[in-house]
Amino acid sequence: MTEEFRTEEELYERVKPALITKREEMRRNGYPYIREEDIWNYLKQKKWTHDQGLSLYQMVDDILNSESIFIDDYLKTKLNRRERTRYFKERD
Repeated sequence: MTEEFRTEEELYERVKPALITKREEMRRNGYPYIREEDIWNYLKQKKWTHDQGLSLYQMVDDILNSESIFIDDYLKTKLNRRERTRYFKERD
């Protein structure tokens, strides 16, 4: 069975439990300022940009197994630009 999502918002809500789990893991490991949307944005821009036909399983696996230090570095770069919202549309 393949799940189809009409919008990225719908997909985000579907993987949100994995994002919350990863956020909690990061909090326990000394990253209390990381939010779910930070993890989403990191993966969307750095990992999933060139991937096509990802399954829900692959996305959840990416979320749970992503390196916390890379998410932290990504966020610190973004905070310097004052951007911290979920990305759904492609940005120029």
